[in-house]
Amino acid sequence: MEDLSLHILDVVENATAAGATLVEITIRRDQSRDLLEIIIADNGRGMDPEMAARVRDPFVTTRTTRRVGMGLPLLEQSAQEAGGTLALESQPGRGTRVHATFQDSHIDRRPLGDIAETMVTLLLGNPEVDFLFTADFGDEPTVIDTRELRAELGQTPLTAPDVLRLIRETIARGVASDAAADQEEDGGRNDG
Repeated sequence: MEDLSLHILDVVENATAAGATLVEITIRRDQSRDLLEIIIADNGRGMDPEMAARVRDPFVTTRTTRRVGMGLPLLEQSAQEAGGTLALESQPGRGTRVHATFQDSHIDRRPLGDIAETMVTLLLGNPEVDFLFTADFGDEPTVIDTRELRAELGQTPLTAPDVLRLIRETIARGVASDAAADQEEDGGRNDG
């Protein structure tokens, strides 16, 4: 995958396919530690320890529609290529937590990509799911909590064009400085 937003999209789609009604997505950059973290936690079906150990194999999937599951193995590969790791915690009936770390300045760290568009895509594809999105790049974090938005909007759906535009613009502003840093550094990164 070309950028990290596509990994996020894939992992969250797995969470919603596993019955998650709440997905928490956190992207955190700690420049003092040269660290970028992506954490995705859900309240879906979860996995037993045996399946959790096996899903890192690209030839294992919990889906019945295909025979391979590339999401977590590709995310783990991207993390390792950038000097990072992938940790997976899951409990049946309680959900799953994926925590990927990347050396932020590593030449092979993929760019974040269009996080705002990824979140809009997730909202459009999963209107019944709630999302708690946090982008923390050292300044004031950008937080979108669809549970709060639903309470404020009343009968207006999250998928209304004006609501989606507000969400897209809020996230884009929150990650704008990070995207600019990625673009500046991208000239020195290997695209693949």
